[in-house]
Amino acid sequence: MQSSDLKNLKIAVVGAGYGGAAAAKALSLLGADVNVYEQANRIREVGAGIGLRPATINRFRQWGIFDAIAGVSSPSEYFEILTATGEPIMKEAWPAAGEQTHTHLIHRGDFIDALLGVLPKGMVHLGHRLRSVEDRGDSAVLTFAGGTTVEADLVVGADGIKSVVRDQLFSDRSPVFSGEHAYRAVIPVDDAHGMAVDDNLRMYIGKGTKIYLLPLRHRGQVSFDITALCPDGTWTPQVTKDDLLRTVEGFDERLVRITHDLDMDTVNIRAVYDIDPVDTWHSGSVVLVGDAAHSMLHHQGQGANSAIEDAGALADALREADSLKEGLALYQATRKPVTDQLQAISRQGWTEDEINDVFPGQKPAAAAAPKE
Repeated sequence: MQSSDLKNLKIAVVGAGYGGAAAAKALSLLGADVNVYEQANRIREVGAGIGLRPATINRFRQWGIFDAIAGVSSPSEYFEILTATGEPIMKEAWPAAGEQTHTHLIHRGDFIDALLGVLPKGMVHLGHRLRSVEDRGDSAVLTFAGGTTVEADLVVGADGIKSVVRDQLFSDRSPVFSGEHAYRAVIPVDDAHGMAVDDNLRMYIGKGTKIYLLPLRHRGQVSFDITALCPDGTWTPQVTKDDLLRTVEGFDERLVRITHDLDMDTVNIRAVYDIDPVDTWHSGSVVLVGDAAHSMLHHQGQGANSAIEDAGALADALREADSLKEGLALYQATRKPVTDQLQAISRQGWTEDEINDVFPGQKPAAAAAPKE
């Protein structure tokens, strides 16, 4: 689109999570008039740590916000997958993107704070719970609780796995329960019993359970995550310390001790859901990004990264295309094949033997000498 057309474009982003904040940043750099509408009255990202992949970091460099992210993260050289008792299965460098070879490990709260912190003051409007979206073809109208309405040339639905935008315009299929729970906590590094020795992610695989140890050295902490099989699909299930301990039976005794010492009041407990692939992500004036478009299971750690990539691809497509409609089609054509594959891979109930399928291009330790 012409620079003058982009500058005249009025964009409303629904949701101020990773995808929404990133989309707002990328689209505002085009010169568009961007406003973000978030249902919460206060932004508070719970959970634990995530890894921002090299391709994602390159987007931050492109947008001029790398320093804001680097200041609250630690660079990681590789990730390692081990058996429940610590025998190596795979040890590989993070897949590079150009000259960027490090993944940055970051707390979810620090990440969203950093993203929102680089947006212009007044761009984010809190306390706006979306009730309906009306697609008028050349524009769309948002109606929020309380009756406030906003009309925009383009609405970006970044409102997560329970997206109102997706439900009303693109797919009314409910999120799908994975048969797993995720238990997440952030602990002091001193409570990790010597298991956090550097800035690299380690995952331990046992029957029906995966434990992730993700160092947050810049915080002096470690993200400790357990993913375990459980038939209870309640979004926020009730779980006891004994329940957690049963999921880690047979694991390295140090991992069992970490679990035993957890303060249950600090553990984020969630049933794990994703969504089925959505056939169409856009109309003439509305488009989906992030979890609203392709919420996926967390086994590959690609949810936040995919949202950032969506934001970058959307801005690129609008810049390259001749019209808004063509830009939205180009965006979907670029991103949907990638996220369809990631969704499918992340749904695999994988075992040690399936790691090469879950992490394409990465070789099990048995097939290649471990990298020191």
